[in-house]
Amino acid sequence: MAFLLLLSLLAADDTVAATAFSGREGRLKVRPPRLEETVAVDGVLDEPAWRKAARLTGFSQYSPVDGRPAGDRTEVLVWYSPTAIHFGIQAEAAPGSVRATLANRDKIDSDDYVQIFLSTFNDGRQAWLFAVNPLGVQADGTLVEGTGTGRESGLLSGLLSGREAPDLRADFVFESKGRLTEAGFEVEVRIPFKSLRFPASDRQDWGLHVVRRVQSAGHEDSWVPARRAAASFLGQSGTLEGLTGLRPGLVLDVAPILTQKVDGAPSPEGWSYDADAPRPGANVRWGVTSNLTLNGSVNPDFSQVESDVQQFTFDPRVAVFYPEKRPFFLDNGELFTTPNELIYTRTIADPDVAAKLTGKLAGTSVAALFAVDGRGASASGEDHPIFGILRMQRDVGKGSKAALVYTDRSEAGHSNRVLAGDARVTWGGLYSLQLQAAASRTRDGEAPAVVAPLWQAVLGRNGRSFGFRYLFSGIDDDFRAESGFIARGAIVRATLDQRRTFFARAGSLLESLSCDVVLDGIWKYQDFVHGRGLLEKKLHFNNNAVLRGGWKAGASVLVESFGYDPDLYRDYALAAPGGGVLPFTGTPSLPNLDFGLTLETPQFSKVSGTAFVLWGKDENFFEWSSADILYLTFTADWRPTDKLRLSAQYQHQQFDRRSDGSTVGIRKIPRLKLEYQLSRSILLRAVGEYDAARQDDLRDDSRTELPIVIRDPATGQYAPALGSVRSRLRLDFLFAYQPRPGTVLFAGYGSTLARTEPFGPRALRRESDGFFFKISYLFRL
Repeated sequence: MAFLLLLSLLAADDTVAATAFSGREGRLKVRPPRLEETVAVDGVLDEPAWRKAARLTGFSQYSPVDGRPAGDRTEVLVWYSPTAIHFGIQAEAAPGSVRATLANRDKIDSDDYVQIFLSTFNDGRQAWLFAVNPLGVQADGTLVEGTGTGRESGLLSGLLSGREAPDLRADFVFESKGRLTEAGFEVEVRIPFKSLRFPASDRQDWGLHVVRRVQSAGHEDSWVPARRAAASFLGQSGTLEGLTGLRPGLVLDVAPILTQKVDGAPSPEGWSYDADAPRPGANVRWGVTSNLTLNGSVNPDFSQVESDVQQFTFDPRVAVFYPEKRPFFLDNGELFTTPNELIYTRTIADPDVAAKLTGKLAGTSVAALFAVDGRGASASGEDHPIFGILRMQRDVGKGSKAALVYTDRSEAGHSNRVLAGDARVTWGGLYSLQLQAAASRTRDGEAPAVVAPLWQAVLGRNGRSFGFRYLFSGIDDDFRAESGFIARGAIVRATLDQRRTFFARAGSLLESLSCDVVLDGIWKYQDFVHGRGLLEKKLHFNNNAVLRGGWKAGASVLVESFGYDPDLYRDYALAAPGGGVLPFTGTPSLPNLDFGLTLETPQFSKVSGTAFVLWGKDENFFEWSSADILYLTFTADWRPTDKLRLSAQYQHQQFDRRSDGSTVGIRKIPRLKLEYQLSRSILLRAVGEYDAARQDDLRDDSRTELPIVIRDPATGQYAPALGSVRSRLRLDFLFAYQPRPGTVLFAGYGSTLARTEPFGPRALRRESDGFFFKISYLFRL
């Protein structure tokens, strides 16, 4: 009898161990076991708990062609304890094909990796992302669908079918470790419930997506047989059902911070350093409830351990966007994301104190931020600008939502307030409509307040073979968003983008080809209101191909016409032959014809790279005339070992006059980054960026050939627009110890050198330099 009882127990245990949920068979509702067990996160799945875990099997290819069986077998084991959820990844691969390096956090895009998307509110709209490479190196962030700002749409990107890119700026505390095996690789992941927000209910159902990137093939495989022809990727998630007894405990993170900066500059006595007093600060995170978090910060740290990469702009009227990097603002920062970037926390320059409340209550996401900025950010240099920001989003139906945003920035004698509403509606599985309306109210001193509107509508269809994106938006001349980022104001824009995608048979050289036609028109806002014509007209033909092995190539033809914008040249005039100045009127319009090519290599085991080339006839904004233009961007990444990485980038921008072939402007920016990852926690990094530019004497090249003079707005005096040269070299060195988010030690040195001959042999002279130090320790109570 005892023997039979033992056999029955073993059979029961085998039944638990054999519980499999095949994505290809549609078994997407998973009930993982709850186990009162602890395991060592060592990358070896040999504890008894893993034999009882639910098994996710039956992966399908998602990219570049969805629906096909995955080429490599992947199994994901999942179970949970009262305090954490555990994932075990067993991935098969051909011998020698796995890409794995000891990379820095969030820098695993050249490796094989597995992404775990957890939608803890199971709303099909937002998810936490936890990603690991075969060695367990981490990347993490958030994905909030339907809040795209359009910055991700590059010149040649076209309207490609597929999922939105996650935001990797936020860092979460979780454990992971991996190892290479004879069959492929194995990774173990433990995500504490302290690091998540989830509903305050006894029984939980969470959305789950698991995606594997196979670099040797250039493919993405998904456990859910997700369709690229869909308005939502997260809306196709599987489900972790019946999670009960989740006990995150007291969620209280305290991270004291100490920073020190020493800046050097030339002085009459020679080179001297000005050392600021050490600046103490602290970040506090308190889980008020399981789905509501209160953050506070005193003297948030600078966190600028590497200078921003210099960027070219194709149009001087378009502002350059730089992402937020400070940990306090990144934590739950996805809840502040809005269309048209009405909330941009980098406008809070150097806050003395800040606090925010974020979470989700009864289907409504709430994000509130209050900050008192430093005096240096005020117009007078004596006042403290005060920021108040509120963002609320309400889930509506399946995959739709409505939202409000309010921002307030005020200081003595000045205030700017923005009130906006936006909504995203999805239907039919393919279609989405995003609407936004906003008004700003700006007041200076005793002058009457100025109220101005912003509006936008975006209609999209994300079909597998056919898709489109139609945009219609307007920003009034007087609209101001001083807590946000408006790249270009005072315009109305209409864009019609239609895509057709072709898919080849499995094993073909060409796996997919996406062709789209973009018709884009821009009015000055007042011209649109009064029925006047377009300022800019664009017709773009874009083609993007995915080739076998992960190669990607693109080609574009750009037909454009740019109208003269007098506001851009309001301070321009011409030097009259007999003395005095003449008005600068400019040619009414400039016709353009450009050609572009892109190439992206696969992520080979040691190297990878990209290339972008744009050339043709385009506008010369220096003088408002036609020019032969050349834009180049080349990147290369070399990984000679699993610890060493060398990244190079070269950018080139050149304008040659079509009248005589002379160069009116040229800029070159080579950048080199060397990283050595001593361990997962210790990084040595050196960055060098050289920025060289030259501009010729300006003349009215399209009309009179007279010299151009430019008025100084402060004095009203005109001065000749003479040629200029500049050259600057920036060097940054960093030692970083980061055992986990919130616990860091940074020690770095940066130096800027300059000279007046950008392409000549004259020596560079040191212009400024500085040392910085930061130490922070996360106490998780």
